[in-house]
Amino acid sequence: MVQSTSQKSQRDGLHVAIIMDGNGRWATSQGLPRSAGHRAGADAVRRTMDAALQLPIDTLTLFAFTSGNWERPQREVATLMELFRDFFCAQKAPCAADGIRVSVIGRRDRLARDLGAAIDEIEAATARGQSMHLRIAVDYSARDAIIRAASRLNTSTKISPEEFARVLAEVSHGGGLVPDVDLLIRTGGEQRLSDCLLWESAYAELVFLPTMWPDFDAADLDAAVRALQSRHRRFGRLPEMVDSQPPMEQRDTQPESATVTIL
Repeated sequence: MVQSTSQKSQRDGLHVAIIMDGNGRWATSQGLPRSAGHRAGADAVRRTMDAALQLPIDTLTLFAFTSGNWERPQREVATLMELFRDFFCAQKAPCAADGIRVSVIGRRDRLARDLGAAIDEIEAATARGQSMHLRIAVDYSARDAIIRAASRLNTSTKISPEEFARVLAEVSHGGGLVPDVDLLIRTGGEQRLSDCLLWESAYAELVFLPTMWPDFDAADLDAAVRALQSRHRRFGRLPEMVDSQPPMEQRDTQPESATVTIL
C-alpha cells in the first residue's frame, strides 16, 4: 500500500486529483466545435468515476472550471455552465445509488441560481455516500481560497497546518476536511498546476499525460495509479525513516496504450 500523509493515517485509499485538460483541442482536431469537446469531456467524467470505484481511491477531485476560465468567450462559458447543471441533475440518482458522495468546491456567489440549486440537490442526495468522495471544482482558484482562508484567521494566534486546512475546506465548500492529494494527473500534454489544489498537493506525485481529456479512460487511470505505487514517497524524510514497502515493478503490467510521465 502507498505510504500515506498524516491526514490519511487512518485511511487505506488514495486521494487522486485530475486537471481535465484538452476538450477544446480534442474537438478542433476532429473538425468539431469546442462545445462538442466539452460534451465529450462530460462523458469522460462518468467513465472516470466508474473506473475510480474499481481502484483504491477514496477521494477523487476533478478540476472542471478554474476562476480564470470566466475570461473565455461568453458563449463557451454558458455552454460549460449548462453542462455542469445537466451533469449534476443527471448524476444525482446514479451517484446516490453507487454510494458516491458529491461535493462541489469553489466559489458559488458567481454561479447561476439553477446551477446552485442543482449543486445543493446532488450534495444533499449523496451526503451519506461511503464508496467514494467525488469533488468537482467549479469557479475554483487555490490562491483565492488560501487568501480567503487566511483572512478568516486571527494572525496573532499560531495555528497548525491541520487547522488551516480545515478553514481552507470551509471557504471552498469542500465538504469537510479531506486527505491531502496523493496523485495529481493532468491530461492534454501540458505540465503545470494551473492554480489547482496548491495547499493540498504539497506532496502529491504528478502525472502528465498527452491524452486529451475526452479520450481518458480506465486504462489511463489505472496506469497512473500503478505509477504512483512504484514510487518511494518520503515526505522530506530519509528513506530508512519511511515505513513503506519497496516499490513494485509496474512497467511490464502497464497497458501499452497508456503513456505516463511522473515527476
